[in-house]
Amino acid sequence: MITFHIISLFPESFESYLNASIVKRAQERKLIAVKHYNPRDFAVAKNGKKAKTYAERRVDNRPYGGGPGMVMEAMPVIKAIEKAIGKKQEVGSRKQVVRKRKIKIIFFSPAGKQFSNQIAESFKKFTDIVLVCGRYEGIDARVKKAFPMTDISAGPYVLTGGELPAMIVIDSITRRIPGVLGHDSSIEELRVASPDVYTRPEVITYKGKKLRVPKILLSGHHAKMDEWKTNRKER
Repeated sequence: MITFHIISLFPESFESYLNASIVKRAQERKLIAVKHYNPRDFAVAKNGKKAKTYAERRVDNRPYGGGPGMVMEAMPVIKAIEKAIGKKQEVGSRKQVVRKRKIKIIFFSPAGKQFSNQIAESFKKFTDIVLVCGRYEGIDARVKKAFPMTDISAGPYVLTGGELPAMIVIDSITRRIPGVLGHDSSIEELRVASPDVYTRPEVITYKGKKLRVPKILLSGHHAKMDEWKTNRKER
């Protein structure tokens, strides 16, 4: 089982996606688990005690060197990651074997390596994946000095926060876990697949025009159908 540990100021933003469809079923089948850690819960008040008020729970501050926006403070994020990582191994009952944890920490950044199917496949080997989601102008860079982590970008664009990239990573890795999709051939990138797919009926009519399924897909000739799919994929 893979446990995804999400470090985010807005854990509620994950609810609708993670509690639906394939990702939800993967959790119900104990193939994955998802845990949330809000850096606000690790903020410390000036008196050294746990922060309680809204002002005390603020974890953003002005950036050194000037510039617009605010930056997430390092220590609340470090404490959240520390909580997520916990002990290096878990011990169950006497009949169970000690499970060694393989931990991967992902830091979402537009400057990171662009996420891909190959990266998702390589991450599948980890037992615990920590997803650090930034907000505002980002997170104090000293967090990356406290823990070894991999910078990942969801694409060549900038988003408001790391929550959407985190959901992309969770989805992409989860669907590769045996048993999640029901059949390994459902993973499109591991088989011959076309970006164009069709289903019944064979002919539909729209605004007086008949739209048909390509004849090759009705032929039953698997080699030719695979060739057609490959050609469509390469366009």
